[in-house]
Amino acid sequence: MLKPKLIKLLLFAVLPTVVWLAGNFQTGFCKTVQPVLFAPGVVSTEFNETSATFTPDRKTVYFTRSDVQFTDNTILESHFKNGKWSEPQVASFSGLWRDSEPHVSPDGSKLFFVSNRPASGDKPLIMSFDGQTHDGANIWYVDKISNGWGKPIHIAGAINEFPSVYNPSIARSGTLYFSGVLPDEPTKNQIYRSVPVGGIYGKPERVSFSDTKWHHIDPTIDPDEQFMIFGSNRPGTMGNSFDLFICFQKNGKWDEPVNLGETVNSPALENAPVLAPDGKTLYFTSARPGIGKFPKQKRESYADVLKRLRQPDNGSRNIWQIDITFWLEKGLK
Repeated sequence: MLKPKLIKLLLFAVLPTVVWLAGNFQTGFCKTVQPVLFAPGVVSTEFNETSATFTPDRKTVYFTRSDVQFTDNTILESHFKNGKWSEPQVASFSGLWRDSEPHVSPDGSKLFFVSNRPASGDKPLIMSFDGQTHDGANIWYVDKISNGWGKPIHIAGAINEFPSVYNPSIARSGTLYFSGVLPDEPTKNQIYRSVPVGGIYGKPERVSFSDTKWHHIDPTIDPDEQFMIFGSNRPGTMGNSFDLFICFQKNGKWDEPVNLGETVNSPALENAPVLAPDGKTLYFTSARPGIGKFPKQKRESYADVLKRLRQPDNGSRNIWQIDITFWLEKGLK
């Protein structure tokens, strides 16, 4: 039997951690070394959800929800109120076109996103890839105004010369990072950066580690450009799909990308990483399914089948979160 003095010492050691964890689970921002499903049943559902991005105060999240085949994407928003996330609503600038991949700037003044809406006319943007026609994509943004967001603005300059640019992520300097299928590598997605000059974004430059032998997608840049997390099918993946990698920039040069490991990655698809405003929480998309156990405890009824299929872990893409302090302390030394 534990002595009273020892029990008291244990309480003083453990209780603060328990209280801290309880508070963070309540707010939905959990510091954990294992991935946690973000807002299950509200944001992460039986549908496909990707690309969570937050306002600087982390009280509003924007994300993409899609059908099974990703043929129709819409940007939704949810607000953290009374200890929980609200029922999502369509963002004010979305709902008419195929919109996806929102990204709030570090200062919260702009929200970038991807859309097949045309810069002029009324016909959706299309592209040709691998001998087939697909929905096209250009990068747009909206400015923060007093009562929400302004009207969508098509980014001027060389970035949108091609209908195949995706996943914008902006640094504090104004440099815009994104992925795309551009003429320098017309068969694979690569990661690029564009520096604004006089308010106009210049010619995209492919980042040095974006090896054209492989696909590189969905960059999320640290606001101070010290590191980037992205998706790739480069060697070292956990399965036959895309994994998340981290790459550090030192003295203006990018190190070799490192796989974030089996804690973050799985044999299924991982993509669409987004760095939270705190700079150390990573939100990412994963299609990892639940683990079936057979035989089942009882024979399923039709209601049981529907309930199971309507769970987030039915193999659809969901949004997960994890603390990456370990990786940052290791790479930023």
